[in-house]
Amino acid sequence: MTAPRNFDIVIIGAGPAGLSLARTLSGSGLQIAIVEMQSEAVLADPPEDGRDIALTHTSEKLMKDLGMWAHIPEDQIGTIRDAKVVNGKSPFSLHFDSRGSGADYLGRIVPNHLIRQSAYKVVKDQPNVTLLCESEVVSVATNTTEGTVGLADGTTLKAALVVAADSRFSSTRRKMGIAASSLDFGRVVIVCEMEHELPHEDTATECFFYDQTLAILPMYGNKSSVVVTLPTANADAVLNMPPEAFAADIAQRFGGKLGKMTLVTKRHPYPLVGVLAKQFVTTRFALVGDAAVGMHPVTAHGFNLGLSGAKLLSDQIEEAARNLTDIGAMTGLKRYESAHRRAVLPLYHGTNALVKLYTDTSVPARLLRDVALRVGNFLPPVKKRILHQLTHIEQHAK
Repeated sequence: MTAPRNFDIVIIGAGPAGLSLARTLSGSGLQIAIVEMQSEAVLADPPEDGRDIALTHTSEKLMKDLGMWAHIPEDQIGTIRDAKVVNGKSPFSLHFDSRGSGADYLGRIVPNHLIRQSAYKVVKDQPNVTLLCESEVVSVATNTTEGTVGLADGTTLKAALVVAADSRFSSTRRKMGIAASSLDFGRVVIVCEMEHELPHEDTATECFFYDQTLAILPMYGNKSSVVVTLPTANADAVLNMPPEAFAADIAQRFGGKLGKMTLVTKRHPYPLVGVLAKQFVTTRFALVGDAAVGMHPVTAHGFNLGLSGAKLLSDQIEEAARNLTDIGAMTGLKRYESAHRRAVLPLYHGTNALVKLYTDTSVPARLLRDVALRVGNFLPPVKKRILHQLTHIEQHAK
């Protein structure tokens, strides 16, 4: 029988949240194992997946602090200076101007595969990090003294703390007996990138039509990330439209504001399911990223919450390490959970309520949407609060 391999922390999942957590702990002296089913070649050069991530100012700063930002080409970084919410053909729209946030811009937008690649690049050569790729986790267990992770090849990993960062459908979370509430919206998100004749003026627009939602997010140059949300039953028809017909339909739905539009990537479908874990920690175990909370993309806070949550957890771990106390102790884990839930819960439930309101086709809902847009425009405190949520996600444990 092979002897167990001992680490301080085992992270399951080498997505951006898991890798970011490992990178934040690179100077801690702690020995970290990252277990990932994909090959290292895929981590080094992730395939384009159609998703483009809107980043808050806080996320941009964290990525710079971690060295990730330097690995993203400048001509792949879009800037969001203004944002608009449009309700069907209503003459009212909710407008967020970056000047109202006290910043030069509301946020950045970067292709997801480049974020994944940059996260790998800043971790791969860290002397305290061991990447175990093409490895399947078959068992996870913890007790008051240690955590144990069993791999399909018979390897056993021991650690003071186990962290799951393996997606909103986390099998590790299930293995640890942590329940999660899920909300299946019965819809599919289709994402792609499109070039267009006219400039987008660095403006992000969310258009709520009665049969589907259309988001146009400004990328570098005359290119935008396009996000179409529609009932699952209608998804195949849209995916199978000829590229020219699809582009013409998007241009028409957007009122021709960007001129002729051209599809420049594949269309990628994703089922729309929101997930919130009932708890983020248990004995010597913690959830980060989508394993803790999987957001609806309408407010673009998924990766932002994952990144800030990873930083919050790392702060608790590093404090324990500096004080020569137990890095897996429940006291620190509970502080992480409390702070992360304070940030997550309003955004998660608020986003779901927003989506329900704007996808309800009933007459009362349409009227309520118009009222919401008017109130948002004419009550400055409302807009200020929304602007703050758009630009910043900061959490502190107490």
